[in-house]
Parts: sequence; structure tokens; C-alpha cells
Amino acid sequence: MSVIPLDLQSKISAWRLKAADGTLTEAEMKEAITYLRAGRVSAIASTAKKSVKAIAPVADDMLSELDGL
Repeated sequence: MSVIPLDLQSKISAWRLKAADGTLTEAEMKEAITYLRAGRVSAIASTAKKSVKAIAPVADDMLSELDGL
């Protein structure tokens, strides 16, 4: 679980309000997209690492299986 910093939570809240009012500027929209995409990329990377660790056997276990051959 990732924790969103308070300053980013505040920005997201402000962006949502402005978007609902129709006052969100193009610069603010670009900033929001940049932050949100960065969060998704890090979430994907974190999930991928967990998946690989779950699937890939431990190297020592693999090597110990060779001893019996």
C-alpha cells in the first residue's frame, strides 16, 4: 500500500474542485497528469517486482536440486 503525501493529497483535492467548477487551467492539468502518471508507473513497477519474486524460485533452492543429479 502506498501512502500519498499530504501536499499531493491537497493538490489532488484542489484539482478536483477546479475541474468540477471548470476552472482547471491547462498548466494545472498537465501537472496533475504528470503526478498521476508517476504514481501509476511506480505502482506497476512495485507490482511487477512482487510478481517476479513470487514466481521465481530462490537461486539456492535451484542449485540444491542440482546436487541430486
